[in-house]
Amino acid sequence: MLTLKQIYDDKAKIVAGLNKKHFAGAEEAIEKVLEQDALRKSAQQKKDAAAAEMNKLSKEIGKLFAQGKQEEANEAKTQTASLKEQIKSLEEEQAAAEQEQTRLLLTIPNVPYDIVPEGASAEDNLAVTIGNWPNQPMIDAIKKDGAVALRDWDGETDEKIAAERIAQSEKLPHWELAKKYNLIDFDLGVKISGAGFPVYIGQGARLQRALINFFLAEANKAGYTEIMPPTVVNAASGYGTGQLPDKEGQMYHCEVDDLYLIPTAEVPVTNLYRDVIIEEKELPIKNCAYTECFRREAGSYGKDVRGLNRLHEFSKIEIVRIDTPEHSDASHKEMLEHVEGLLKKLELPYRILRLSGGDMSFTAALCYDFEVYSEAQHRWLEVSSTSNFDTYQANRLKCRYRRAEDKKVTLCHTLNGSALALPRIVAALLENNQTEEGIRIPAALQPYFGADMIK
Repeated sequence: MLTLKQIYDDKAKIVAGLNKKHFAGAEEAIEKVLEQDALRKSAQQKKDAAAAEMNKLSKEIGKLFAQGKQEEANEAKTQTASLKEQIKSLEEEQAAAEQEQTRLLLTIPNVPYDIVPEGASAEDNLAVTIGNWPNQPMIDAIKKDGAVALRDWDGETDEKIAAERIAQSEKLPHWELAKKYNLIDFDLGVKISGAGFPVYIGQGARLQRALINFFLAEANKAGYTEIMPPTVVNAASGYGTGQLPDKEGQMYHCEVDDLYLIPTAEVPVTNLYRDVIIEEKELPIKNCAYTECFRREAGSYGKDVRGLNRLHEFSKIEIVRIDTPEHSDASHKEMLEHVEGLLKKLELPYRILRLSGGDMSFTAALCYDFEVYSEAQHRWLEVSSTSNFDTYQANRLKCRYRRAEDKKVTLCHTLNGSALALPRIVAALLENNQTEEGIRIPAALQPYFGADMIK
């Protein structure tokens, strides 16, 4: 969450940043936080004054009794008792103001960096890189015209046209390929759990395992320490990384135990450093984790949900970094290069988008999305979001580091990204690599899959 220092140092910049994220009532929300802080300070000052007066009276009581001034001593004792009650009341008032201030801060999103594009939705995202794409003139147009060209070159802008292209395409969409090669059974998943819980079979299960091992091996080469965390977390962990209260309705909740199924490994891995002070020499910390991820995806029914495009349970490898403010930008660039490297090795056409203010997550200060192109569906499929959260998560987590130079304890920066999420990667691999002989496996993945084709 935002710190009070950030708000007091430049309230106008904070409000402008929240408006850039299209956070309704930004100025009013900030003013409410400051009102509660004023109440907290007032209660603190009154409490300190009452405590000082009580200490003064306490010292005088003994002297008054020693001097035989019993009546004055008893009167001082009565005043002391009254001050105790007053202090207790002021402590409750201060605590209430602090609690309300924290509650308000938890509802306010992070402020985007200056380089985040203006915009209200995904249509305003900026394409910064196009890779493995055969049409060089289109790449040049995208780079030149930015978001405008991006909107013109998006298969999702007209669902009717996209559906017609799928019908006319010689390439089969992945849900038909999954049936043809007996890779994934979506109906069986519905029988066992419901829609959005596919069952992977034979070579389909093997492809999943191959991708998981490939992504983990690449993360290990890049210096990430593998973590195997729990896939259920408590509410404190959800609040620590910002899933709560923002995404409470999107998480599966085990009500009896008050535990949440994780939407991403970001939650448990980042929470390893909750209430921790790290020595600067230990930074940056680089972790990766493979987990199953669970998302209710409430409100997304009927739109782009066929096959693997939108699931309630899926596999994902997450990379997480804890770093100093001075080095977090370099860390973010290294993470982007790592994710891009995976897509290059998988030989998938991809693009990298810098998200606009209105399309960014609640907690991110800067976010890049990676999308791969589906040749059968004629649309882009998001496979990774790689974000820098600045001190926003760290302040919630109380994740701090001790500077080597002056031993000062200050907030870390946290970063994370998908490297990668499997469902849409699998969809693109199947659709883009289908041949008359079978489905071609990219060379980099063959040692993990154990073959060069799905037949």
